[in-house]
Formats: sequence, structure tokens, C-alpha cells
Amino acid sequence: MKERVEQALKKIRPALEADGGGIELVDIVDGVVSVRLKGACHGCPGAQMTLKMGVERILKEEVPDVKSVQAV
Repeated sequence: MKERVEQALKKIRPALEADGGGIELVDIVDGVVSVRLKGACHGCPGAQMTLKMGVERILKEEVPDVKSVQAV
């Protein structure tokens, strides 16, 4: 599962990097993916929306075992 999540994150990273941000996989426990937002994404007011409406949606599409995504 970790490999499939990393592959999905590779598709997401260019969009985040274009805005000066980034994302790093921290852990996966029982279908909950923990990520660390980096760069401009860290502390951005829109980061939670990006996380839920963007990252979580794409990860769930690419890896059906993903239940949710949380920032750590």
C-alpha cells in the first residue's frame, strides 16, 4: 500500500511544488495516511482544503484502501 500511495503522491507533487510547497509521506496506519506539508503549504490557510479536497480525493481514487489523510 505504501508504494501505491507514494506513486499517487508523485502525481500530486508537481502541483504543490508549482506553488512553492511540497508533501512528504510520514506513515500509514489502518488506511489513514499521515503526511507532512512542506514549504509554502506548511501553515497556509488553504492547506486543510488542499489536503482534504485535493490530496485525500486523489489518494482515495488511486488507492481504494485509503480511508483518510491527515497532516502531522
